[in-house]
Amino acid sequence: MEFSRRDTLGLGLGAAALTMLPLRVVAATEDRIAEFTGGADMADTGLILTAPEIAENGNTVPIAVDAPGATAIMILATGNPTPGVATFAFGPLAASQSASTRIRLAGTQDIVAVAKMADGSFAKASSTVKVTIGGCGG
Repeated sequence: MEFSRRDTLGLGLGAAALTMLPLRVVAATEDRIAEFTGGADMADTGLILTAPEIAENGNTVPIAVDAPGATAIMILATGNPTPGVATFAFGPLAASQSASTRIRLAGTQDIVAVAKMADGSFAKASSTVKVTIGGCGG
């Protein structure tokens, strides 16, 4: 099989686009965090993220977040094609500022939770989950 110059150029551009995809996902995660926080600094305390260290199946990975005094919590999966997982909002009558859910992960990646506190500050927590069988087509 012979490749023309046009075929070679097309294959090269396609390969270059595929190698840039992970950088675009990381940039999307950072953009989402900046949009949520407005570019404010984040503390490493005040938010507890509970996730398994190893998940045998990426289709259902249980996670829980707890942030006493939070008005909103955003959860991101940095390695997924769409990093935004969920945003929980808590009103003034909420009994507790915590949530738990099951998420789908494409592979081994970091889970990031960012909480907006009632005083306007932000807290961040992250956890790495090793996935043995991917849940997003992997």
